[in-house]
Amino acid sequence: MQILKDLARTQAQTVELFTLDAAKLDLTYAPGKWSVRYLLHHMADAETVLYDRIRRTISKPNQVVWGFDQDAWAAALDYDNKPLALSQAVYTACRAGIMYLAEQAYESQGSSTMVHSGDGKKTLKDVFDKVVWHNEAHLKQIERALAA
Repeated sequence: MQILKDLARTQAQTVELFTLDAAKLDLTYAPGKWSVRYLLHHMADAETVLYDRIRRTISKPNQVVWGFDQDAWAAALDYDNKPLALSQAVYTACRAGIMYLAEQAYESQGSSTMVHSGDGKKTLKDVFDKVVWHNEAHLKQIERALAA
């Protein structure tokens, strides 16, 4: 199944970034944008949110799920001092859960829906696909930061 290949590919690309040295972790892809370190913490936090949305949609379709303020999370969860090893463990664990559920439910329950507080009705497939899209978007930003 393509979704499983995409989830595995983006996970492998992301996990290796957690081992970058401090100088590379502090790089940004553009002035005023988050550093690689912040992006990795954000990716782990977003993975928890998306994993929760997937489980909610499977267990009780049509629920309302709330968006989250990523800047508030970055500040309140102290991305400057949060251990990267912790975020890596969270990211890896959530991705394993997402991959398990994708294998179980992507095709069979993919049309189940949830209602996002800001984006409206989304299918389970949409949420799984967003996991990949979100990860890829930040991998591109990190690639730009490291190339600068």
